Amino acid sequence: MPKTKQLEDFATQVRRDILRQVHKVNSGHPGGSLGCTEFFVSLFQEVLERKDDFDMNGINEDIFFLSNGHISPVYYSVLARSGYFPVEELNTFRLINSRLQGHPTTHEGLPGIRIASGSLGQGMSVALGAAQAKKLNNDPHLVYSLHGDGELQEGQNWEAIMYAAGKKVDNIIATIDLNGQQIDGSTDDVLAMGSVRAKFEAFGWDVLDIKEGNSIAAVVDGLKEAKSRTGKGKPVCVLLHTIMGHGVDFMMHTHAWHGKAPNDEQLAIGLSQNPETLGDY
Repeated sequence: MPKTKQLEDFATQVRRDILRQVHKVNSGHPGGSLGCTEFFVSLFQEVLERKDDFDMNGINEDIFFLSNGHISPVYYSVLARSGYFPVEELNTFRLINSRLQGHPTTHEGLPGIRIASGSLGQGMSVALGAAQAKKLNNDPHLVYSLHGDGELQEGQNWEAIMYAAGKKVDNIIATIDLNGQQIDGSTDDVLAMGSVRAKFEAFGWDVLDIKEGNSIAAVVDGLKEAKSRTGKGKPVCVLLHTIMGHGVDFMMHTHAWHGKAPNDEQLAIGLSQNPETLGDY
């Protein structure tokens, strides 16, 4: 299994990929992507029980759904560097006729992508359907999903959250990226969520926190702990405390980089803070 230093080097390269993707087309969402880098690297390189060959059904393997699809740059980078498609294809991010659109889509058959996402609030419902299908198929593997904290302001989430506990869907691990930022400002200013933990617990979920969501070691340990809590009659929620824009000092702690690309000078600064480790595409 990869060691922590290897995973950290992997994450550093992914940050470079994120910056270069959005810079090239002057479009995309670097803030949340940078904040969730450790999560994606830990999940795909250490935690997820996955097959080498991708198929849409995902039978007899763990599967993952990205609900907040705008953070596609980190998703594409980790998928490519995990062997799902050529790393060089990252050059085509958001170009016309590319398989790597701004929000992930399925019609081009990009390996690793099982749903089109970007219309926020829908991923929980899809993940629950997949989790129940696994139960019907006697497949013991798990379904993982990722959601933004601002995304929880969408009502469909709460119908799904209520359903998951009511139907004892205990083979799902839903992670909430708690960075406190969304496109128009802080989540507290746009629509305060109060205690997300208390809400999930009130709906009947088993909830755990990963306080250091930008620490590889903490994320790996937290996800493994979440896995150990599955199969016990309750769906599992991971509250992942991250910093938007983590790893690029001028992008951190602000919503300003939710959906803005760096210029040439800013790209150079960001790359200088994340030295090449695995080789640029």
